[in-house]
Amino acid sequence: MQHQSEILSPTTGWALMAILSLLWILLGVYWGRKARDMDGFMLAGRNVGLAFGTATAMATWITSNTTMLAPQFALQLGIWGMIAYSTAAFGLFLFAPLARRIKDLMPSGYTSGDFIRLRYGRTTWYIFLVISIFYGFTWLISMGMAGGILMHALAGIPYQTGMTVILLVCVLYTVFGGLYAVIGTDYIQSLIIIIGIVVVGVAVLYSIDLETVYTDLQAEKPMLLDMLLPASIMAIFNNLLFGIGEVFHSNVWWSRAFAMRQGVGQRAYTLAGFFWLPVPIAAGFIALTSSSLGVNITSPDMVGPLMAGHILGQAGAVIVFVVFFCSLASSIDSLLAATSDLIVEDVYKKMVRPGADEKRTRRISVVVIIGLGMLAWAVCMPRIGTLATVLFFAGPMVASTIYPIVLGLFWRTASPQGAQWAMLLGTGIGLAAYFELGWYTASLIGASVSIMVTTAFAWWRPDQFDWKRLDESKTGA
Repeated sequence: MQHQSEILSPTTGWALMAILSLLWILLGVYWGRKARDMDGFMLAGRNVGLAFGTATAMATWITSNTTMLAPQFALQLGIWGMIAYSTAAFGLFLFAPLARRIKDLMPSGYTSGDFIRLRYGRTTWYIFLVISIFYGFTWLISMGMAGGILMHALAGIPYQTGMTVILLVCVLYTVFGGLYAVIGTDYIQSLIIIIGIVVVGVAVLYSIDLETVYTDLQAEKPMLLDMLLPASIMAIFNNLLFGIGEVFHSNVWWSRAFAMRQGVGQRAYTLAGFFWLPVPIAAGFIALTSSSLGVNITSPDMVGPLMAGHILGQAGAVIVFVVFFCSLASSIDSLLAATSDLIVEDVYKKMVRPGADEKRTRRISVVVIIGLGMLAWAVCMPRIGTLATVLFFAGPMVASTIYPIVLGLFWRTASPQGAQWAMLLGTGIGLAAYFELGWYTASLIGASVSIMVTTAFAWWRPDQFDWKRLDESKTGA
């Protein structure tokens, strides 16, 4: 086995990082000029069309977790692990009809928190905000870590430096242009990602022998081919529910539902799901070739960039660097914008200063975006665990919100008490499973508890909710 170090020279890595950083900042400032009011800054004027809507959803979902965790899943859990990560596409597929429902019921809404507050009351809203903001910050940390890991694995750039640059770049152009800048850069990033993945995929298929890969795996790591490996089977259902929970509760996706034109949301999310589905399978397959090619993987979450760079050489490593940088930026900027919207709209404007004007609100938004970036940077400085262990800690929390949100949108009898206890018990019992059984069980258990509790309360203490209460433009709530 050879010990694999960086694929690109540090000089090339620094040059690529500088060019991409400058490009995204300039594009962000260019598109951000449209953000003349808070509707423009937070929701891109509520006029996003199908092409931009599909591109931003797909690019946002192709995160560091897709390009780096999917190979890690394959390396640790085998074929089922690779497929398990692809089930996250169902988060986009299933959110598609919800996006249409959200737009119909809340044409003037801003955040996912608005829905929980109006549908279930303030107590459930407080619980939801804690879960959603904590998850958003956990996701931000995982992507900051991935930026540092990527720069170090491909070009030998120190972890702390790479992590700092990717966070700083995204903070800068998000501050300048809000969701306009985010969606505009996402569009370009999605095109680069698709082209890069196609080029890498074709090159990999031509450079390896599938029969040799299978023979080597069967001889050295037969469990990766075991179709009945319990942990892998559990990971499929766990990741499916985690992916659905991530999308259903997160303001990243609700803000896009509010931002898209009437009738666009359902089609955009459906198309984004189809475009995203093959990406983690392609990324995960690369990891299974590591034994055949004799590459020493020193850390599971580095397998993606190391293997792609090893197979494709210098030119391929440049493509991989660009694709991974774009996938990171397209998610970090979306998360910064959506999480700041949640904090500003739900915490600042609803709790701290309800009468704040647009000028003051815009200033607070900028402060919050910068603050989120700085806090994530501080937490990421000492690298903690692997991407999977960091991200999946929030799994049972977000999984506990799935059923309260779905029933709350379609079932009048879903009650505030049921939503409260579903989130609390689902989170608590799911976290216990995370520590006692393993991270690959936590979301499954958290979601199962939440489903039972929400359904029981809907039958035992049913509500009779009036859907008109969700449209604050008419109720004046």
